[in-house]
Amino acid sequence: MKFRPLHDRVLVRRITAQEKTAGGIIIPDTAQEKPQEGEVLAVGAGTINEKGEVRPLDVKAGDRILFGKWSGTEVKIDGEELLIMKESDVMGIVEGSAPAAKAA
Repeated sequence: MKFRPLHDRVLVRRITAQEKTAGGIIIPDTAQEKPQEGEVLAVGAGTINEKGEVRPLDVKAGDRILFGKWSGTEVKIDGEELLIMKESDVMGIVEGSAPAAKAA
């Protein structure tokens, strides 16, 4: 199934948390916090401003992002747990996931 978010929404797959601490202690699934980092799978067309123009989103498919702890709505698409959230819930793009800006 294909899914395309509407307007300023993004579809995100959580990046799995590490199952071991730096000291080598294995953390059980029940004690792990849900990761706040994910990969953008799909984005909507953008928001519509007062003039009726569409402003494209700053994130794009493939970006690694950080988002708030309680952000988004959990959905199951093709048996996979994903999140749908507004672009405003995205705190930032993780370096190395987006092309570097060229110096002026």
